[in-house]
Amino acid sequence: MKIVVTSPSFSKNILLKKEIQTLGCSVKLNKEGKRFTKEELIEFIGDADAVIVGLEPIDIEVLEKCPNIKIISKYGVGLNNIDLEECKKRDIAIGWTGGVNKLSVAEMVLGYMLMLCRNLFITSHQLKKGNWNKSGGVQLTNKTIGIIGVGHIGKELIRLLKPFNCEILVNDIVSQDEYYKLNSLKEVSKEVIFKNCDIVSIHTPYDSTTKNMIDINVLKLMKKDSFIINSARGGIINEDDLKYALQNKLIAGAAIDAYIEEPPADKELLDLENLICTPHIGGNSKEAVEAMGLSAIKHIKEFLKS
Repeated sequence: MKIVVTSPSFSKNILLKKEIQTLGCSVKLNKEGKRFTKEELIEFIGDADAVIVGLEPIDIEVLEKCPNIKIISKYGVGLNNIDLEECKKRDIAIGWTGGVNKLSVAEMVLGYMLMLCRNLFITSHQLKKGNWNKSGGVQLTNKTIGIIGVGHIGKELIRLLKPFNCEILVNDIVSQDEYYKLNSLKEVSKEVIFKNCDIVSIHTPYDSTTKNMIDINVLKLMKKDSFIINSARGGIINEDDLKYALQNKLIAGAAIDAYIEEPPADKELLDLENLICTPHIGGNSKEAVEAMGLSAIKHIKEFLKS
């Protein structure tokens, strides 16, 4: 079996490179850390039987031009970059385990919350430029937090927030009454979250129902001293609308880790003082990288045995 690994971070991890060789297959790694165009991706995959894929889009064109694929094993958690319907038609197996990087993402979001509330990001950058700004912001403790999407990562964030005694409002398409009751959570509409929360954190997939879910109308609903966080997927927040809201102080600040285009090209957005922007690293702690990679390898190993 020929295995191709498209993910740069998997391909440079010593543990994962060693582990995948134990499968006894031909393995092709993305050693150069290439961010592929579609044409380059198709050429790289070629006649592979198995693909370990990160964020690279596996759509109908890729599947048509790489007809040998028998299994796609996900390095990560989101499946929105894989055309699952087309895979099903072609009898291509999908290797996936939910929640393998949940702690990594949740810790980063908690860090965002503390940085935004306590004004750490802005004052750090100002001090580097010689501006001694003593504005220490507000405490995270006792604030009202809105979490939209209460899956693996949302739940992990809720666990991490327990010592801060926050009131947590939640919204999800799945009914989870027992979990909400056990954790003293309030299930409300998205509109109630936007209007009332000090911080709103997004943890939903990206699809037709969540595309531009956070637009200018939503941002206008939010309190002027509130913050919004997107560590999920690019496109859930309309980036132009977010830029306008931050420039015009409709909200106090934001933190984003995922973008419509990666890397993002809108320097005007990235340069905003009240925006924390990171290069899609939420799930990229050392521990999470290894957990995601070992999970992807495990799915191929199981496929080989079947």
